[in-house]
Order: sequence, then structure tokens, then C-alpha cells
Amino acid sequence: MLRYLYADQLHRHPRLARQMFEDRAAQFAHRLGWDVEVDAAGEERDAYDAMNPLYVIWEEQNGRHGGSMRFLPTTGPVMVNDHFGHLISGPVCSPLIWECTRFCLAQGAGPHVAAALMLAGGEIMHGFGIRHFVGVFDARMVRIYRMIGSSPDVLGAAGQGRDRISVGLWGFCGAAQERVARRAGISPEQSRFWFDQAFGSQMPAVLQQTA
Repeated sequence: MLRYLYADQLHRHPRLARQMFEDRAAQFAHRLGWDVEVDAAGEERDAYDAMNPLYVIWEEQNGRHGGSMRFLPTTGPVMVNDHFGHLISGPVCSPLIWECTRFCLAQGAGPHVAAALMLAGGEIMHGFGIRHFVGVFDARMVRIYRMIGSSPDVLGAAGQGRDRISVGLWGFCGAAQERVARRAGISPEQSRFWFDQAFGSQMPAVLQQTA
């Protein structure tokens, strides 16, 4: 199932949260060799995890973390402006654009997990009144996005081959939602139910940040 949790709600699901940060360490530090910080507990965290982001987490039937993403509004500090501003013509700052980072898949996760996470992104857009997501991605993700049926518009890029890093902008129209839902094997009704279960009938207008 899809869970929507702010950072200050992760304590309600300690096992799931711990596995998310451990899987991030396994993916970004160990498999990809990124220069990220892994703490003594084997968890990968950065400064943006301390800003009360919204996480989308795919929880497997056995309760384990299957995959996750992290969201922050671009009206506050975000990775694309703080670390990758040289790839774009100017800072991204709009209440209608949120940044999506730390797209992580647990080792062995099926292709439906990536599609489910993208489907959740569409629910966030619809529920919060957002028009676009912005994010940084590497070359390996191009195939995954194409496979899911949710490829971004590239705003800027640097590097060649496997070392290419790009900034992308995602929209999510109705047709894209249908494609991603089919790929995930999740009905739009079930997807909406999980979102409504997390936020209730009163949709939040703004994602609150704490420094």
C-alpha cells in the first residue's frame, strides 16, 4: 500500500522508516557510490530530512519498505536550487512546484513499485493543487521513467553517458495517470482511497517546513 507521512509522523511507523533510510544508504551510497552521509545506524539522511518533508512510501504486504520518495515545496530550501542551480537558468521558486528527491527502490522491488510511487505523485499534485514536480535524476532513471510512462521535460543537464545528471520537470495529466495506474496494477479508486486515508476530507493547502 501507499503511505503518505511527514517526517514528524515517521515515529508512528519506526520499522518502515528505519528500512527506508537503510535502503537509501544501500542504493545511493553502496550501489551508486554517491557522496552521501550514512550514519552509525546505517541510515542515509541529509539536511532536507530535517525540514519536515512529505514522504511517499510503498509498504509491501509483509510491512517492509519497498520504495519511497521525498517532497518539499520550492518556496523553501530545495536541492535543485542549493546544489544544482548551475544546470538551470534560474532558481525554481513557486507554490505550484514541489521538488521530488530520494527516489529509492528497495533491492529486489518489482517494477510496479516505481509506478506506484509515480501514481502517488499524481495524487499529491491533485490533492495539493500542484502543477509540477522538479527533480534531479541520473542517466539510469531515464529508462525507468520511460518504462513507467512518466518522463520529464529536461530543463538542463551536464555530463555524458552514465555520468549525465539532469534537472527535470514533471506534469501529470489524466492520460499519464491511467498509464501509470495500469503499470502499477492499482486502480485510480484505490490510489485515491490511500491518499484520502492519509489526509482526510480536508486537503492541506501548504506543506509546512521546519528549519
